[in-house]
Amino acid sequence: MYQELFTIPFTSWTVKGYGTMMVLGFLAASFLMQRLSRRDGLDPVIITNAALYSLIAGVIGARVFFVLHHAREFKGEFFKIFEIWNGGLEFLGGVILAIAFLFVYLKRAKVPIRRTLDIMAMGLMLALAFGRMGCVLNGCCWGKPTVLPWGIEFPYGSFAYTSQINTNPERGRETPHLDIPHEEYCYHSDLDDVWYPRPLEELTDAQKEEVTHGRYQCLPVHPSQAYASLSALLISGILYGLWRRSRTKPCTLFGRSGMGFGFMFVMYGLARFLLELTRDDNPFEWAFLTVSQIIGIGMMAVGTILMVV
Repeated sequence: MYQELFTIPFTSWTVKGYGTMMVLGFLAASFLMQRLSRRDGLDPVIITNAALYSLIAGVIGARVFFVLHHAREFKGEFFKIFEIWNGGLEFLGGVILAIAFLFVYLKRAKVPIRRTLDIMAMGLMLALAFGRMGCVLNGCCWGKPTVLPWGIEFPYGSFAYTSQINTNPERGRETPHLDIPHEEYCYHSDLDDVWYPRPLEELTDAQKEEVTHGRYQCLPVHPSQAYASLSALLISGILYGLWRRSRTKPCTLFGRSGMGFGFMFVMYGLARFLLELTRDDNPFEWAFLTVSQIIGIGMMAVGTILMVV
């Protein structure tokens, strides 16, 4: 976990791991979309502008989604909502607002919307693959404890660790994953009724050993962020393969413009629904479904409609 990659020389500003991956994702997606748009006879400048504006919309959407999802953390601290430099973004919210903005922008730019969206779908999934690796660096979107050999262990004090030492009634968890002596190792926040790990430097050497290599170290968890990154990369590759095939065999199912964009909704909605089964951060909202799973179902429905109309 590398929330902060390094400090900018002669300043106190740090370069965030999550933000860096978002920027790399934007650059990779822009490069891909420009190349494909030229091959498809579309204006690459419009594609680049659309990508830039959708990035801004995506950051806003990701922040709004995070604030709504963690509303109690901002209770009585309105201006904390705007402290985006301290982290706190949820990629799904960014995807939703970015796509909504794209429809409006491309409509006003008077370009073939369906053809353009087919290309941007590939770039969007590529950017998402980078963004989800940013989640690994940030330590957010953590998975459930697992005994599988590829489980990853987050450090003491991470989001995953804090989750494991607390109950979570919103997920039906009445006992903590880690049975740690709270009074010795933690402090309690009355604001959100959560036990937080004490700073490592406040612990004795024996306690430090227990939380880093002993009984109270973080349990290995599913690398849900890596699962999400790989699934997004796979979706981008599938969309590219279908796009290339449609150019040589336009009579196929995906030969009609807009089919790729709709199929992206279906695949991503399904992937997100399944990936939520491995995660341990989002509360259940209805019928043991998280809000992301509910949105995933909606995305599959919308994608199916887009493929039909």
